[in-house]
Amino acid sequence: MDATILGLLLLDGVQNGVIYGLLALAMVLVFAVTRVILVPIGELMMFAPLSFVWLQGGKLPGTLWLALALGVLWALLERGRGRGLPLVGGAGLLLLFLLAQGSPALAYLAALLLVVYLGVATYRVFFQPMREATVLALLIMAVGLHVAYQGLGLVFFGPEQYRPDPLLQGEVVVGLTWQGALVLAFALLSAAALYLFFRRSLFGKALLAAAENRLGARLCGIRPEEAGMVAFAIAGLMAALSGLLLAPLINAAYFMGFMLGLKAFVAAILGGLVSYPVAFLGAVLVGLFESFTSFYASAYKEALVFLLLVPALFYQSLRAKGVEE
Repeated sequence: MDATILGLLLLDGVQNGVIYGLLALAMVLVFAVTRVILVPIGELMMFAPLSFVWLQGGKLPGTLWLALALGVLWALLERGRGRGLPLVGGAGLLLLFLLAQGSPALAYLAALLLVVYLGVATYRVFFQPMREATVLALLIMAVGLHVAYQGLGLVFFGPEQYRPDPLLQGEVVVGLTWQGALVLAFALLSAAALYLFFRRSLFGKALLAAAENRLGARLCGIRPEEAGMVAFAIAGLMAALSGLLLAPLINAAYFMGFMLGLKAFVAAILGGLVSYPVAFLGAVLVGLFESFTSFYASAYKEALVFLLLVPALFYQSLRAKGVEE
């Protein structure tokens, strides 16, 4: 170990921590509003760059048909005029994908909107009918969706890895590209924006109220169902942007979102699934811990990272004033 290796390990740890932090912020957001631990966040993250690469190749991705199928189920679950939103949204998404095949800018936008639509449809079709279920039941559903989405990703895109061109070329310093600096800036802005959104804005406080007391929120005119859709839409947008920004750095493949999502979950647990700044700092800690353990004990780095859950959960259990489900 010398100064050069130490600097590279620190830089690698911070870059990895930022990746985990972006997903951890989305997980904390969804859990704060819906009590859903969004296990398939990694798959949603990978769907965006893979769909973008498919569009650049002049092909319609299978994720489009998945989103449209969920949109039809969403429309069937709605009543009256509510059926128009998923149908109009799905038709607009299909039109945008047809137009985006010859335009990189439209392809980027189409990949973003696809994941947002898919996230909202996922909540409406799978989680909203279970709104009175326990956290454990919601977690089982989330794990099932992770397995299903990962399998569909293999069917849609195959086992290959893809690396789209970065938005910014060149290096800031050795080991840090301009694209990596862009990811870091986006992560910091996302953490600050979410914190201010929930602490300062009336709409953010309404979303939290819907999570804390559904009956009280209804009496105040807040619909918990709409709050859940908004939370999943924001999480989908963050996951899509994260995937598109990160794919030029780490490649994109159907299976890569799983480990990213698990490590983001570790970071979110370190933040107690309630604090955005602490979750983000926890993600940086996870990234640094992984970087140094990969240097000293690379064969055990994954196990050591997940071992961080033990003291974090023990500390949370000491803080808890009562035993919750």
